[in-house]
Amino acid sequence: MQDNRELEFLPHDGPLREDVSRLGAMVGLMLAEQEGPAFFERVEQVRTAAIRRRREGASVDELADSLAGLDAADAETLARAFATYFQAVNTAERVHRIRRRRDYQREGGTPQPESLLDVLGQLKADGVQAEELLGWMERLWIEPVFTAHPTEAVRRSLLEKEQAIVRSLVDNFNHNRTPQERIEDDDRIYMALSAGWQTAEASPVRPSVQDEYEHVGYYLANPLYRIVPALYESLARSLQDVYGVAVKLPRLLSFASWVGGDMDGNPNVGSDTIASSLASQRAQVLERYLEDINALAHQLSQTEGRVGVARGLRTRLADYRERFPAAAAKIRPRHLDMPYRCFLVLIGARLEATRDDQKDGYTSAAELTDDLQLIADSLFDNLGLHAGAYAVERLICRVRSFGFHLARLDLRQDSRVHDDALGALLNDPDWASRPKLERADRLRPYASGAQAFGDCDDDSAKNLQSVFITLRESRQRYGLDATGLYIISMARSAADVLAVLALARRGGLVSPEKPHDVPLDIAPLFETVDDLQNAPASLRALLDDPVYRQHLAARGDQQWVMLGYSDSGKDAGTLASKWALQRAQGELLEVAREADIQLAFFHGRGGSASRGGARITPALMSSPRGAVAGVLRVTEQGEVIHRKYGIRALALRGLEQTVGAVLRASLRPRQTDPREVRWSEVMTALSAASRKTYRAFVDREHFVEYFRTATPVDVIEKMTLGSRPASRRSMRGVQDLRAIPWVFAWTQCRSILPGWYGLGSALEQGVEQFGEDTLAEMARHWPFFSNMLDDVEMVLAKCDLGIAEAFSTLSGPLHDDFFSLIRDEFERTRRWLLRLKSTGTLLNDSPRLAVSIRLRNPYIDPMSLLQVDLLRRWRAGNGTDDALLQALVACVNGVSQGLQNTG
Repeated sequence: MQDNRELEFLPHDGPLREDVSRLGAMVGLMLAEQEGPAFFERVEQVRTAAIRRRREGASVDELADSLAGLDAADAETLARAFATYFQAVNTAERVHRIRRRRDYQREGGTPQPESLLDVLGQLKADGVQAEELLGWMERLWIEPVFTAHPTEAVRRSLLEKEQAIVRSLVDNFNHNRTPQERIEDDDRIYMALSAGWQTAEASPVRPSVQDEYEHVGYYLANPLYRIVPALYESLARSLQDVYGVAVKLPRLLSFASWVGGDMDGNPNVGSDTIASSLASQRAQVLERYLEDINALAHQLSQTEGRVGVARGLRTRLADYRERFPAAAAKIRPRHLDMPYRCFLVLIGARLEATRDDQKDGYTSAAELTDDLQLIADSLFDNLGLHAGAYAVERLICRVRSFGFHLARLDLRQDSRVHDDALGALLNDPDWASRPKLERADRLRPYASGAQAFGDCDDDSAKNLQSVFITLRESRQRYGLDATGLYIISMARSAADVLAVLALARRGGLVSPEKPHDVPLDIAPLFETVDDLQNAPASLRALLDDPVYRQHLAARGDQQWVMLGYSDSGKDAGTLASKWALQRAQGELLEVAREADIQLAFFHGRGGSASRGGARITPALMSSPRGAVAGVLRVTEQGEVIHRKYGIRALALRGLEQTVGAVLRASLRPRQTDPREVRWSEVMTALSAASRKTYRAFVDREHFVEYFRTATPVDVIEKMTLGSRPASRRSMRGVQDLRAIPWVFAWTQCRSILPGWYGLGSALEQGVEQFGEDTLAEMARHWPFFSNMLDDVEMVLAKCDLGIAEAFSTLSGPLHDDFFSLIRDEFERTRRWLLRLKSTGTLLNDSPRLAVSIRLRNPYIDPMSLLQVDLLRRWRAGNGTDDALLQALVACVNGVSQGLQNTG
């Protein structure tokens, strides 16, 4: 793979072009070495043909014919070759983001857009005074939630090789490096590429819940653990630079996880995985603390007589010598005059006792923080500001953020599972079908504790009881912060929430201090468009319930509601979904104001635009006023986790953007435009039209058969991506398929249909009904509408209808019935989007993204067409040829990396 002189780069992206060329050349050399010169020439021929096809606008037929009939092993190797190039390009682009960030910091002029310095400067210009800003800091709470949806579960060994490449490219920023050092950089890159080529991308064994935890745990305990103190330091510096204030920042960031707690539709998750995930998280974070304590012990070598040491620290040190005599005896005599080092050694001994569940261990992370604060205060008071105090403060920051639990563990379960258990407990086989008011009346005494369930041998009842017993025991062992929300999927009434309260009481989950209180934050999840439309009525009924209102008062009168972006998009299409989510937030906030409670939203976003994936600042700034209010809790999953948090510098940049966006949306939300009343009426009509068009397509006769043959969903179902089944039950329709494989499959066939279908018809009908000027005005002046169009524009730019048609022909006679509808709606959507944005080409306002897509297309296209040929042959053999399946999986992985989107 030679250079990319056929491609255009932006004027200031010269270093990116150099890195892409450098890595591309190394990939080519590696392929020639590993697979032979003939194979490398084959790759080059395919690549050149793909570029020519794009440049000349030719059909896919010639390129497809050149790839047809390849031996399965050769096809897999070819797909892996192109995927390796994507990995190199993705890495180069990430490193370029680091380079651009450093350029801004080095030049010291205009702050980097969306940096904390930039955001605080804007807030000050908008009239925000320091007192107002600091008041909001106390209310700020940001919590990314890592979910068990690994659409890109990269092996840790490959992650580490990527890190080696990143380090070498970043080292190259230093223009003073010698020629020999640059050669050594190249050698490290080449070694990482070669070893990566010889490593399978994923295990052939479907991952267990423990495997999923280890994947998520890597990001929590490595990049994020390291950069959290840097985030606080960056915010403190920006406050000093812009407002001239120096304050001790409150805790404003934590992390949560669904891995081991997401029981919805996953029979592999239950009380045992809850316990094991919490134990694993605790062990992992304690090991990180022990490493840091050991490093500090070596660093803080201050000796008696040279500096003073606080009396409180001396007292604590003497106490610990008596409590941990074995550890004290191991301190070298020559180190006994080093009080900080001695104290840290004994802190380490107490941490080890904590890890091993011994009696002298810490009972809470606050006790560890107290010990560390003794050291920090002593250093600050004895000229140690620059002699180690900052390093201790960084560890204190980590302990405050990660506690002894690393990440809070959420639990999620389907309301129908609760109903199954309650039907057995109440000896009522018709329980689930009874009216919701009747169910609520009957549950109230159980939810309040006035009445208790009897014994029951039903498996669902026993499993749920075990879950709540484990939750109670975990809170006692790991602390109150170790567990997060209990989320109810398919929640549609107050009875669904009262059910959780009743079942929690049965498991003994009550507060030791106040036995009448259930210490659990319960979040109903509104997923489908109908559920979102009915959500305000559901919340009002819940808040009117006296038993639940008493529970909520004990929880500080804060109610969590989770919003489902994925299923609403699958249910009604992207436009109807986005509008239902926007309206629901505004209406739910009004219900909360009427009830005088605080409402907090938990956003269940995915990676793709059709599942709520979006740039954080535009997404929050276009939210209804009051929807943010200092709080952001959002899911992170699949390839998004790796893209956002895999590299420290980019993880820090992403968290800074998130903090800045939350501050902006909270302190200075967008002004209400009086035209929004009219625009909302237009949007309601557009939403209905879009949903009608979308449902007409997915409800069309034989649609499920078409979907299963015109996309590689059958391959995706066989991939060892996660521990959950791909569908909730036997697939009778779209509603039975999980949103991730739904989007994943359409993305693979390059139509990415869920991201745009129905919008073109809606816009066309909207122009007829309201006039083109009205819709163009909305596109210019309404952030919600313009952001929605931007999201769709990005999706359209990644589509390739020629390749999508090649996939569609796999459906046989159904192709003519369905693909003409897809093609017509695509062209309609593209035409109206460009007209409303007053531009002639897609991504005209996003040149960097346009270049990124053009950079990848010559390598994605061959893998897509190769996938079509392999699918045809694999299905002809009834899916029994494992070699063909492995080649297909390689294609799927490669296309995913090229498009940087799966589910």
